[in-house]
Amino acid sequence: MSIENIIIRKGEKDDLPALLKLIQELALFEKAPDEVTNSLSAMEEDGFGKNPVFEFFVAEFENEIAGIALFFTKYSTWKGKGIYLDDLIVTEKHRSKGIGKKLFQKVIDEAKKRKARQMHWQVLDWNTPAIDFYKSYAASVEAEWLDCKFKEEQIIKLSN
Repeated sequence: MSIENIIIRKGEKDDLPALLKLIQELALFEKAPDEVTNSLSAMEEDGFGKNPVFEFFVAEFENEIAGIALFFTKYSTWKGKGIYLDDLIVTEKHRSKGIGKKLFQKVIDEAKKRKARQMHWQVLDWNTPAIDFYKSYAASVEAEWLDCKFKEEQIIKLSN
């Protein structure tokens, strides 16, 4: 496989089944396969409906989607507009071939194009290859911020 044969392009509605498959593969890698509750219909509405909330790039090799980078616009009260990279996924059989680097660079380029003042993402503390990858870009890998969240059931229970 030559890195020159990899096409990076904007994700389309027809790419959603491959996107969901990669998300499920990532969940398995992260030891949380039962945590994926998203569906194709929800992703279609959320990405291509009336008010899209995410975008993605795909890495295509020999007419197969080998990876994705899913992101959305975020806003910081301190810094202003930014890009949040929710997932950068390369299918296992195509890892260590430069695909992740090309996808990551595409998101960086998109952040610059949109005049984002920050780009954020998360990485699991045990995912040393990913941490090393991000550090190779001189990214700030911060341990002082704790991740907080509510699951859907909690939002429903806590809402008025």
